[in-house]
Amino acid sequence: MSNTEHKNIEIERKFLVVNNDYRAQAVRKSEIAQGYIGTQPGKTVRIRIKDDKAFITIKGKRNESGLSRFEWEKEIDIEDAKQLMLLCDTPIITKTRLYIPAGELTFEVDEFHNENEGLVVAEIELHDENETFVHPQWLGMEVTNDKRFHNSHLTKRPYKDWDKN
Repeated sequence: MSNTEHKNIEIERKFLVVNNDYRAQAVRKSEIAQGYIGTQPGKTVRIRIKDDKAFITIKGKRNESGLSRFEWEKEIDIEDAKQLMLLCDTPIITKTRLYIPAGELTFEVDEFHNENEGLVVAEIELHDENETFVHPQWLGMEVTNDKRFHNSHLTKRPYKDWDKN
């Protein structure tokens, strides 16, 4: 199923980043703060402030491959988002997102801050689960189906608390 056939289906893959070479390839960046309201297995409600805009996003359960899931997002008033952030689980995720072209697609590389400092993850959104894409040299191990790397999980168990041995 393609993303264009079902506009509310997100198809994404996530990878660790193995070095800082990606930074020189970035064409823009954003500062992001996001929190989660009522996370539970198979569904999340996220509030995100990205630069000077705000959004509410509802995500559903991942399919069997773990690559696709329902996603609904709407822009909301930034002052409303700030109020909703007060209802979110803590810690609030903060990160710098760098946008890096890779062929026809774009990687979004997230450099996490505060409780998740040191974690750097690259995501790419696809039009189809079987779509091929450029794999830059800085792209490391795939972690798409590793729940520890899901942003909603990072509010429950931040990167600083992981045993990294």
